[in-house]
Amino acid sequence: MYTKQALHNLGISAGAVSARQKEQLDRDGYFVVNDALSASELSAMRDEFERIHAAEKDQGGHEVHVEPGARRISNIFNKTNAFDKCLNLPPVLAAAHYLLGEIKVHGANLRDPVKGYGQQSLHVDVPKIFDEDWWVINAMIMLDDMTLENGPTRIIPGSQHWAPINVPYVNQGDWEPTPLSPEDAARVPKDLDAPYPGELLVTAKAGAAIICNSSMWHSGTRKNSDAHRRMLHLTYTRRDLPQQLVQLDHLTPDLYHRMSPEHRYLLEIEPPKSGDGILRQPKRDHKGWWN
Repeated sequence: MYTKQALHNLGISAGAVSARQKEQLDRDGYFVVNDALSASELSAMRDEFERIHAAEKDQGGHEVHVEPGARRISNIFNKTNAFDKCLNLPPVLAAAHYLLGEIKVHGANLRDPVKGYGQQSLHVDVPKIFDEDWWVINAMIMLDDMTLENGPTRIIPGSQHWAPINVPYVNQGDWEPTPLSPEDAARVPKDLDAPYPGELLVTAKAGAAIICNSSMWHSGTRKNSDAHRRMLHLTYTRRDLPQQLVQLDHLTPDLYHRMSPEHRYLLEIEPPKSGDGILRQPKRDHKGWWN
């Protein structure tokens, strides 16, 4: 199987992402899809978030990263079927295929910052070797409204075309930084926490999907209210790159049997076969936080 075939079999065409959305993704590094999930789907997902978090508490997210100041859950598809719908959102899959080519699920992490936390320094999630060497796309799927008070994501539109900045060490893989050009060096702020010219605080309603190129400069911001800001970070990567969470290592019979052949391919949960190709493995441990 290959990605275009998998998406075709799932009934997802290239037209699931519009020409305008492609232009926004290419130019700005992101676009927003409203009403990606229904009210009943959101209710079920919120209930499962709370059920799993009540069981895991401070160890939530341990398969990838336990984050002080945030409620996290990882390895979600092996724990519940409530989020399966998110694996079949046409704009997310079509945008991932458009940006990356041959794709697979990279990670799926639920996150809800605690009041007073969530502030991050400006960074990119993954590096690149040259412009348009895209590694990961992130769909931030909102289970609650994201407002100016509950820690909206800060982005710098268009910055995916700039040099990588402040890449988390655990996410660098086999990338080796090179000296910045004078133009790129001039863009790097002295204070990565300070406001940046042209920055945007993204707000969205519950049920929206904010689809971002993970090479775009961005950061979390401080949550100043008690309102939930539960979000699913569903990431896709190229098939030559490693997954954040190796799905095959955590696979349960229930997940395998309820997935279609197409979703097994996209989750990469079929046992490796001869001729599958060589996976680019990172020099460093690739598990880490993703915001």
